[in-house]
Amino acid sequence: MHLRLISWFFIILNFMEYIGSQNASRGRRQRRMHPNVSQGCQGGCATCSDYNGCLSCKPRLFFVLERIGMKQIGVCLSSCPGGYYGTRYPDINKCTKCKADCDTCFNKNFCTKCKSGFYLHLGKCLDNCPEGLEANNHTMECVSIVHCEASEWSPWSPCTKKGKTCGFKRGTETRVREITQQPSAKGNLCPPTSETRKCTVPRKKCQKGERGKKGRERKRKKLNKEENKDAVPDNKGLEPSRETPEQRENKQQQKKRKVQDKQQISVSVSTVH
Repeated sequence: MHLRLISWFFIILNFMEYIGSQNASRGRRQRRMHPNVSQGCQGGCATCSDYNGCLSCKPRLFFVLERIGMKQIGVCLSSCPGGYYGTRYPDINKCTKCKADCDTCFNKNFCTKCKSGFYLHLGKCLDNCPEGLEANNHTMECVSIVHCEASEWSPWSPCTKKGKTCGFKRGTETRVREITQQPSAKGNLCPPTSETRKCTVPRKKCQKGERGKKGRERKRKKLNKEENKDAVPDNKGLEPSRETPEQRENKQQQKKRKVQDKQQISVSVSTVH
């Protein structure tokens, strides 16, 4: 009986030594695979290596590969950088690069901002916007086309002619409206904001002060003309001097002598010939 127990004891001891040797060899193989693995890493790394950087991250941090020249190193971040989106898995939280035409994204199928030259529409980056939409070059998005909108017409203005509301029978009247919505680049243009039509009213005489602009101008010119006329002396307005009968008779005799002298000169000239 004792011999049997002793034999079982040696069998169990040999088995335990075999298991220990297997674990030791496995540890040596792991150290050969990761010769620089360290448990005292910095910057949020759970495990790291001198050559590859972070190999795994602490809980809730995202693992991302950053390229430095020809080499990529692992980094652990609280959120993914621009151009990447984060995905959480049971064993690792990982940052994945967005599509080539996408600047920022929510996941691999939904972009939130496109790169230069592309327009965002429903999470996609497009070269041209679909029909019925237009490109907004400020936000780089495809947006709805906006058409011009105007308010209702105002009532017609009073019938006028040359700025007057009196002294005529046929004139014009006007109504206006305001633009309430400016159009976008491809939207319909705005309509006219004023409209004029002919009108007919009973003729009425203008009261004083209702002459209008042209009437006041004519009145001003007339007053200036009268002032200039008063400033220049008028000889026609002077009363002619009165002549006595003797003066009139002397003038008539002088005229007769001039006529007789002319006749005598003409006779003497004919006699000489």
